[in-house]
Amino acid sequence: MRPRSASLVDFQFGVVATETIEDALLHLAQQNEQAVREASGQLGRFREPQIVEFVFLLSEQWCLEKSVSYQAVEILERFMVKQAENICRQATIQPRDNKRESQNWRALKQQLVNKFTLRLVSCVQLASKLSFRNKIISNITVLNFLQALGYLHTKEELLESELDVLKSLNFQINLPTPLAYVETLLEVLGYNGCLVPAMRLHATCLTLLDLVYLLHEPIYESLLRASIENSTPSQLQGEKFTSVKEDFMLLAVGIIAASAFIQNHECWSQVVGHLQSITGIALASIAEFSYAILTHGVGANTPERQQSIPPHLAARALKTVASSNT
Repeated sequence: MRPRSASLVDFQFGVVATETIEDALLHLAQQNEQAVREASGQLGRFREPQIVEFVFLLSEQWCLEKSVSYQAVEILERFMVKQAENICRQATIQPRDNKRESQNWRALKQQLVNKFTLRLVSCVQLASKLSFRNKIISNITVLNFLQALGYLHTKEELLESELDVLKSLNFQINLPTPLAYVETLLEVLGYNGCLVPAMRLHATCLTLLDLVYLLHEPIYESLLRASIENSTPSQLQGEKFTSVKEDFMLLAVGIIAASAFIQNHECWSQVVGHLQSITGIALASIAEFSYAILTHGVGANTPERQQSIPPHLAARALKTVASSNT
């Protein structure tokens, strides 16, 4: 039996002062606006389903909270983008000898590939150190895990890897995650008299957030096609859509709206109305995002779509839907 993730027994809604929640929501909104403004076309390239699933399963094996797995994905994403940019920069400043340039490019790329698993594990370990409620994963645990996969590293190499990640990101690794937006909005919904209990929504939100991370590309591709009313968006339209992919407030309201539909579809309109008044996001945008999540995730009954979701997570999602309908 796979070890369970860290328990959420101590997690409660409705115990934080309203002033604190208001300040937290304002801070997240400001962070989100900055992230949307600064979004680059490279972001999202390292949120491949296999990478995300690796991080999720490793976090689960090490009994870490869900927040750690999301944080680790975000740290890894930004670190790898930085590394890719550095490789491109180094390749362009080399002497203009096509053969030598090609060799240098291959060497730099291979170096990145060879260290990828080590970097991924370092990101999970760093993320585990950011939460007071999590146990910190020891170097011995990490080294034993890597050795089981056939990677032999020393403690010094592990520490150097962590330091490389920290330096590359200017030690700014306490990155906002969609879960922070979801939980803050659930707090506000509770105070606003939402008919669906926050804890019930929270459990479903975690499952749907997993699915969005795993089905990131198809979900956002469908949103892009819907927004431009064209089934074949151009490269320029795709690049401009990057800012939407980094809009965690939009993602959070979509997740909560989809969760509300699963838990109690009769209360869906009320929940969406609350989300619109809290965030200022248009009702149509919230509805479109929640529809995309439901059709690509738990609402997908076609074999093609079911095959795109890792079996253990698909089963968990479908179980959530089934239990909510009984």
